[in-house]
Amino acid sequence: MSIVTLTSDFGTKDYFVSSTKAAIINEIKSVNIIDISHQISPFNITEAAYILKNAFKSFPIGSIHIVGVEAELTPENKHVVMKFEDHFFIGANNGIFSMILENKKPQELYEINIHKNLITSFPVLEVFVKVAGHISRGGSLAVIGKKNTALKELKNINPVINSNNDQILGSVIYIDNYGNVITNIKKELFLDVKKNRNYTIKAGNIKINKINDSYSSAIDFSKPKNLRNEDGKKIAIFNKANHLELSIYKSNPLTVGSASTLFGLYFRDPVSIIFE
Repeated sequence: MSIVTLTSDFGTKDYFVSSTKAAIINEIKSVNIIDISHQISPFNITEAAYILKNAFKSFPIGSIHIVGVEAELTPENKHVVMKFEDHFFIGANNGIFSMILENKKPQELYEINIHKNLITSFPVLEVFVKVAGHISRGGSLAVIGKKNTALKELKNINPVINSNNDQILGSVIYIDNYGNVITNIKKELFLDVKKNRNYTIKAGNIKINKINDSYSSAIDFSKPKNLRNEDGKKIAIFNKANHLELSIYKSNPLTVGSASTLFGLYFRDPVSIIFE
């Protein structure tokens, strides 16, 4: 049985997701369709890359991943199919796949050309699904495209280190369902710059000088509950994806607010770590 995942900014209000799934079922006889997310912010390729990059490795080798974010064919966004770590990715060459690679090389990369005379506003349905079907039947990527050696790379998406090597300048790349603020600063970079120095994280209206191992490790459970100061506790951790995350202990975006709203942090806002 083939596994096909879907990542898009379609939302769930309209018919786009159901139509895509119906097309996949008609194209592939035996298939398991998994929704990674359809709640990507519209046209937000950084958000899409973060979610897909951290989800695809959980799926079996040979899985096919269709990406419907900024997918319309343009002279700047050609359609491509990529094989990477024995997974297949189908989408637009808009920067998502280069962020997933993280400076690694794909096993195969082809520009899709099966739609030379096709004009469509819904390429996920009319192009990507057909490519997925071809792959599921063991078809060669060379049959559906021409070899490509370049993936589009986005500028100014990686953190930088200042000339004195005492500051990492990063930014917010994602706000999760809990309102936690995810940055582009990764643990490996932090440790490489930190050495044995103290540090302060500055972002929005807050400062934090400690990174915890987990959310709960920020709470002193040896104290009675009424003395723990849990409410509004500011927390910095490296999450499962090893990205620096800023949060508030057990915050609720729908009631008391979240790290994003209470810290005043949103997509692309600056986050810095200053070392002493």
